[in-house]
Amino acid sequence: MRVLFSFVGGNGHFQPMVPVAQAVRAAGHTVACTGAPSMAPTIEAAGFTPFPSGPDMGASMERLPLLPLDRAREESDLREGFARRVAPRRADDLLDLCERWLPDVLVCDEVDFGAMVVAERLDIPYASVVVIASGAFLRPEIVAQPLHLLRAVHRLRPDVNLSMLTRHLVLSPFPPSYRHPEFPLPDTGFSFRPVPDGPAPTPIAVPQDVPTVYFTLGTIFNTESGDLFGRVLAGLRELPVNLVVTVGRRVDPAELGPQPSHVRIERYLPQDTVLPRASVVVSHGGSGTVMGSLVHGVPSVLLPMGADQPDNAARCVALGVGVRLDALTATPAQVRDAVAGVLADPTYRYAAERLRDEIAVMPDQSHVVPLLEKLAGVV
Repeated sequence: MRVLFSFVGGNGHFQPMVPVAQAVRAAGHTVACTGAPSMAPTIEAAGFTPFPSGPDMGASMERLPLLPLDRAREESDLREGFARRVAPRRADDLLDLCERWLPDVLVCDEVDFGAMVVAERLDIPYASVVVIASGAFLRPEIVAQPLHLLRAVHRLRPDVNLSMLTRHLVLSPFPPSYRHPEFPLPDTGFSFRPVPDGPAPTPIAVPQDVPTVYFTLGTIFNTESGDLFGRVLAGLRELPVNLVVTVGRRVDPAELGPQPSHVRIERYLPQDTVLPRASVVVSHGGSGTVMGSLVHGVPSVLLPMGADQPDNAARCVALGVGVRLDALTATPAQVRDAVAGVLADPTYRYAAERLRDEIAVMPDQSHVVPLLEKLAGVV
């Protein structure tokens, strides 16, 4: 079986697919990955053959001010960016790639709309991988108009309800209880454990006599965060903790100035080298960061800035695994007090550990392979 994994955007759309791609390859099948040109090194580093497709959607090197949360703006970005602007360009590239590489099945992330259109046009069975953890952000009515137009361009039948989004197989690397109850997985859904193959990376060395707090704003919104890094640092460095901060490859740690000895600032650290040591994670609430924290039973303090982050923060609060602050107005003292409160109240850790335990007994990625084989008609 030849399986093409396709994703739009950056690492947050690629990493949820990696465990499945590893499992497919381990089962003896042929695997390749296609994404934006800038993601080719990341694909290669994960051990897969990369094929560039579509435009880059990476974050700007320019530091941008932090904007107030605006649901309508974020939904417009999903509709106009992913569905109207990027999907047609990805469809053009993937049409050529699929006709040359001839996959038996295509696996794409849930907002890689161009890949779905091409798969349907070429009669290739496809599965989508959920990358929006709560399920509340991607709704058919938001992206319907540009996707109806794209389908017409590719001479596909009208799809009034956009069943293309969930038609074949929907793979969710998130625990079922985390998903918003008003947006359940479809009947074609299958949940699996969000843990890659291979040995766990060696955790970073930190003193064990005080708690460790991990602070990150991800790899996209980190450049759109205004003075948020500075405000959060000003509050957290007052606490008696080890503070580990990652700012992303596009932000220079030097711009945050000198820090006391208990503060470590890096451009990048593998998340799984930090989270096993963490007692609290302070983050923007991206799906990857939140789920990585829950895999290790670590509660969160969340400062959502956009996209699906407000939905993730709401689910964390509802499930008792974290608290939410306003990223635009939170003061250093408020950040300090929120983290101190989560550290002092064991109920947050207990709730996070319940999610950890739910994740631990989920089917691993190897259970996805026979589903894809059946989809491809090879069994």
